[in-house]
Amino acid sequence: MKLAAIDIGSNAARLLITDVIKEEKGTVAFNKLNLVRVPLRLGFDVFEYGVISKEKIGMMLQTMKAYRHLCNAYEVEHIKTCATSAMRDAKNAADIIRKVRMETSLEIEVISGDLEAGLVYENHVAENMDKDHSYLYIDVGGGSTELSFFSNGILTYKKSFNIGTIRLLKNMVTESNWDDMKDNIRAATKGQKAVVAIGSGGNINKVFSMSKKKDGKPLTLELLRDYYKELGSVPLAERITRYNLREDRADVVIPAIQIYINAMRWAGAELIFVPKIGLADGLIRHLWEEVK
Repeated sequence: MKLAAIDIGSNAARLLITDVIKEEKGTVAFNKLNLVRVPLRLGFDVFEYGVISKEKIGMMLQTMKAYRHLCNAYEVEHIKTCATSAMRDAKNAADIIRKVRMETSLEIEVISGDLEAGLVYENHVAENMDKDHSYLYIDVGGGSTELSFFSNGILTYKKSFNIGTIRLLKNMVTESNWDDMKDNIRAATKGQKAVVAIGSGGNINKVFSMSKKKDGKPLTLELLRDYYKELGSVPLAERITRYNLREDRADVVIPAIQIYINAMRWAGAELIFVPKIGLADGLIRHLWEEVK
């Protein structure tokens, strides 16, 4: 069965098309057929002005139409479309949702931060890792960071914080925002087994590819600190060419690394695994549970 998930984030909108195959043993295989990303950057409008501009609405409609056509071409049977932090904060979100529904028949669901954190966890990466550690999922987006904590085989904590890469670039994250995240992480991880981080989001994936580490090997907190200093010392235009970064990645990667560093530091985690998962992957699994 072919399923699709559309994740409308604060920095980009992603379409993931997956073929879900029931195997003879009763297990289920999720085979990715296509992943498309369009840098809509809705958060740059919303976090400064409270609304999404006409120009961005036009870009979003074109993107959703293209995603609908791709789903039709792949003969996708079910689609789940979700929007996160930027659409949560946009005063004109309801009007945009209505326009998208009318022109594409896609039904956008604006999900809460806590649900977003739970959907990232739906990938169940920690359950396949060793039982000697507890695991902190850190999913960094443009508008928010979602944390989920997994210990002794149980998801014990999940929470969303309005600390994201675009909000940091716009100087919209306060000391009290950071303190709230720090207090929550320390309370959730206190007295637990040694913590290992699991990172998701486009920025940590980019850092992982830059590191040339083999798949399945973790990055260290020390290495993240080195990248934070190195990338931060290079002007934006030079950063794009020297590190082969897209323009819409080059500006947000530094605040993203800052968030991962802080979350790991407060959890006492020295290692972070980067299994190339994201909200769209969690949405596919959630959709499969609904339709199977």
